Amino acid sequence: MNPQATAAPADIPADTPADARTDRHGLSYPCGQPPAAGSAREIAPGLWWIRMPLPFSLDHINLWALRDGDGWALVDTGIWSDATATAWRQLFADVLTGPVTRVFVTHMHPDHIGMAGWLTRKFGCRLWISRLEYLSCRALSVDTGREAPDDAIGFIQRAGWNDEAVETYRTRFGSFGKLIYALPDSYRRLHDGEEITIGGHRWRVLMGTGHSPEHACLYCPDLKLLISGDQVLPGISSNVSVFPAEPDANPLADWLQSLDRIERELPGDLLVLPSHNEPFLGLHQRVGALRAGEMRGLERLRAALDQPRRVVDLYEVLFARPVGADNMQMSLATGETLAHLNYLLARGEITRTLGDDGCFWYQRVAAA
Repeated sequence: MNPQATAAPADIPADTPADARTDRHGLSYPCGQPPAAGSAREIAPGLWWIRMPLPFSLDHINLWALRDGDGWALVDTGIWSDATATAWRQLFADVLTGPVTRVFVTHMHPDHIGMAGWLTRKFGCRLWISRLEYLSCRALSVDTGREAPDDAIGFIQRAGWNDEAVETYRTRFGSFGKLIYALPDSYRRLHDGEEITIGGHRWRVLMGTGHSPEHACLYCPDLKLLISGDQVLPGISSNVSVFPAEPDANPLADWLQSLDRIERELPGDLLVLPSHNEPFLGLHQRVGALRAGEMRGLERLRAALDQPRRVVDLYEVLFARPVGADNMQMSLATGETLAHLNYLLARGEITRTLGDDGCFWYQRVAAA
């Protein structure tokens, strides 16, 4: 939901293919057109690019298959749906011959973990995921069929949602678990900094936070590849949100720290394999652009808070496109707006007051 960040001109590596497409921000896209659903294309030795459909405005997710001995290690899985299951069956029949040896999941959002239980049961293999992502997913899955709790209703009311939007939220609460096949009852924990051998190559796990609790990126120095999940995306920025279960969280600070770590610990000439849009070159340029985009958003927010405002009054300040009455859009916009507000609250730059209307009102602290 964040406005698209702007990248500085990139120094494109000398070995970039001559026909690589370069966008106006300096990021290079050397891998060509995405594969169709139900097919895959090899874009690096032993690594295949898969794309699955999503029934949202962001209508796709990229998945990755790595040669692992006589079989395949998969990274991320798509949402649980008939369309995704059909596409996987076609892939196993036509392209990914041989067993699935293990299923890696970068984080617990449904488009990433939705088919993990289906795949691990089908092939009798393990789920590899960080502890916080696994446990968070298990916790959210049990909300399916449950009435919206008072804490969640209070959370959106304090943000300024009207009665109609609140009622729609009540009727749609608990949809998370409907997009996830039942998780396996055990998993192999991914640890930050550990090295894993996949198909004869060493991959290092790099954890990020802010977008999700303990997001795992996978870095292969030999192949100069980074599977970035949702932690670094081209063209769009990651959703960084506050949720009802932890209303005082500061995920934007966590995410910015994670970007700093990626820039500090990883070289800039990697081919980045993101979960959405296309693989790209220009990691450090993109990290810098994402950081700069957040700083611009915070500056607009500071300027807008010369007068008291609610969360719903600030959507237009942070987002390039209008936020409509769609409940999912409003939930994402509310979470991201609160992430920015909580960041400024933690720095002592703004105040928050509970008004007689039951809403939180935010205002910039006057300069001394």
